Amino acid sequence: MTSTVYAIGDVHGRSDLLARMIKFIREHSQRFEGEPRVFFLGDIVDRGPDSCGAMKIVCETLRCWPRSRLLLGNHDLFFRDAMTKQNFVRHWLENGGLATLRSYIGDYPDYSLDEMIEIGERFPDHLNALRDAPIILPIGRYVFVHAGIDPSVPLSDQDLNVCLQARTKFTEHIGLLSHVVVHGHTPLDPPRPVITENRISLDTNAYHSGVLSMAVIDTERDDVELFSTAEDGFVRSVAPVLLNRGLGTAWTTTVRNSGSTSSVAA
Repeated sequence: MTSTVYAIGDVHGRSDLLARMIKFIREHSQRFEGEPRVFFLGDIVDRGPDSCGAMKIVCETLRCWPRSRLLLGNHDLFFRDAMTKQNFVRHWLENGGLATLRSYIGDYPDYSLDEMIEIGERFPDHLNALRDAPIILPIGRYVFVHAGIDPSVPLSDQDLNVCLQARTKFTEHIGLLSHVVVHGHTPLDPPRPVITENRISLDTNAYHSGVLSMAVIDTERDDVELFSTAEDGFVRSVAPVLLNRGLGTAWTTTVRNSGSTSSVAA
């Protein structure tokens, strides 16, 4: 059984980029025994043009490769709450939610609570995937989460809001942690993955940049490769930004930046 995890950063409605990445994973994983294990790091929906299509790809992946997981992102939580708590979240609408509604039910001048509930009824697999999504998932020396963690708190006691919305308190923390944190949420500029001594950051701002990034991690061998979508329609290996803040980086193996590409273009 493969110990490799394919961890994908924030999608934000870019189903085109996500479809390209899944095609690449299908090809890349043929070198391993067993089915691929894909971890979506949250924020599948909002902002981009096709949140519905992105969620369809996530649900298809979870069905096809059952060891895969969707980790909950803050935007995913807003969407889930709007469908299940009968609460039309204005904050969500003002932060990309309108794009999600348009992708599910079309472009209307006004949206009602009934229409939100109808989305959950029409797409029960989407709603169930969001309901079942874990907040944090440790494997080996890595922990997968949407936004980050509170460095002063054990993994078992992490707060939901921190895991889904952590920013500078986490990203600016310097020091080794119990696990290397693999996360998204905080957009990177330029759009390249960043590795420090305690984290692998993968939100390359796909909605704006057109760059969706992924870490391929062998959790037993501590072997890490980074890949991103490229303008030519392929998925290419990329060298991360290695941010040494005085303690080295979590990059424990030789950087493999061969320039290899997927043979499947979008």
